[in-house]
Amino acid sequence: MVSRRLSRLEGHRRKFLAIVDETPECQRATHYAAARAKNSSGAVVLLYVIPAGDFREWLGVEEIMRAEAREEAEAILAKVAQSLRETLGIEPETVIREGNASEQINAQIEEDQDIAILVLAAGSAKEGPGPLVSSLAGRSAAFPIPVTVIPQELTDEELDALS
Repeated sequence: MVSRRLSRLEGHRRKFLAIVDETPECQRATHYAAARAKNSSGAVVLLYVIPAGDFREWLGVEEIMRAEAREEAEAILAKVAQSLRETLGIEPETVIREGNASEQINAQIEEDQDIAILVLAAGSAKEGPGPLVSSLAGRSAAFPIPVTVIPQELTDEELDALS
């Protein structure tokens, strides 16, 4: 069960949570989330999850690998945030977490009670729509708020018209 959402109370804004990764479809989800936030006087949160299993080395090497992964995450988030500033004029919040993606998404939703909608993008590759969207279909990941899934093929203009 998710904690009570506060986004409709005075002093709060509805937030759209978009997951950032290195997939081609990620840009579709972040653009749509930011456009919806802008059009509804809300906010957008960009979440990058560093997979936990990437750091299984000796302690010194593990710390270096973790720092490098965090630097890469920060660079990717900065690039996406700059794109949203330039194209939509919105200032996103950015968050980096480490662990299982579904668990970290749920933890972020629980910690930020203004998050009301999760935005994911479905890829069009032959491998499938992507791990998070696939997990939703397979019910291995359930999120406690509404989820909007954006097709990768939509243009910025089409996304703007829908938002």
